[in-house]
Amino acid sequence: MATTTTKTAPAGMTERAKEWQQVGRGLAFLSPWLLGFCLLTLLPVGLSFYYSLCDYPPLKKPVFVGLDNYRQLLWEQDVTGSRGDPIFWKSVYVTFKYAVLALPGGLFVSLGLAMLLNVRVPGQAVYRTIIFIPTLVPTIASAMLWMWLFNAKLGLINTLLARIGLEGPGWLTSPTWLVPALAIMTIWGVGNTVIIYLAGLQDVPKELYEAAEIDGAGVWRRLWHVTLPMLTPVIFFNLIMGIIGTLQVFDAPMIMTNGNGGTDRAGYFYTLYLYDNAFRYEKMGYASAMAWILLLIILALTGLAFWSSKKWVHYQGK
Repeated sequence: MATTTTKTAPAGMTERAKEWQQVGRGLAFLSPWLLGFCLLTLLPVGLSFYYSLCDYPPLKKPVFVGLDNYRQLLWEQDVTGSRGDPIFWKSVYVTFKYAVLALPGGLFVSLGLAMLLNVRVPGQAVYRTIIFIPTLVPTIASAMLWMWLFNAKLGLINTLLARIGLEGPGWLTSPTWLVPALAIMTIWGVGNTVIIYLAGLQDVPKELYEAAEIDGAGVWRRLWHVTLPMLTPVIFFNLIMGIIGTLQVFDAPMIMTNGNGGTDRAGYFYTLYLYDNAFRYEKMGYASAMAWILLLIILALTGLAFWSSKKWVHYQGK
């Protein structure tokens, strides 16, 4: 007859020793993940900070230069009298211009679509699938599609505008319209955000809607006083993810502007300049400094969002 035995701690072992033994076993189970995190994440982050303090052409030994890269980027005066790197500041302006257009637009459009898709109508699942499909399309395919749509002469958008008597702009060649065009392309792929909003709408207690109806609240008042307050945690989550995503946009402008930012570098995003410094100009230390500045900007904006959330984010039960 088979018997089972239970492994017990050695006699005389103190409670503290038992706790350390359990901690050791837990670390042993976590060791593959910890090793991967240290080698593939923590070490590259530390090296990037060190390289940001160096003059480091790839395949050559880095030379420590202190804060020279940061001074050159931010405030050092060049031969023309400009403070900092003018191309750097241009890329910062372009990126923030894009974020101001794409982030609020994506939040509002996705929220509106989620509310429409939350209404029970025939074919509801089909409509939800149609909205989600663009997120499954690879970025290169999406960019090629939108390059055709934005074509100034043969594009579908300008063709439709011409039929109603309007002259469409050169979306990808005009310095004025390039960034808005990229923002429109981004808003097209809000399917993931719509799904998150739909999940949040499903969690709104029906009792609140019933109480509001009894009090005589109409559709808009229920939306303003019930739906939106209950969705604020979801809106806050999408806001944080949007801040992180819009400031790091790379693939779409890289493809649609051939990596050079278009006319007058109107679409020369921060990440494009970072990429060029690292791999085209072979200034890896300079690019690492740009990466750390971008990290600080994102941390500052997310910190501001968390600080403001105390005033407008409402959690159930509080």
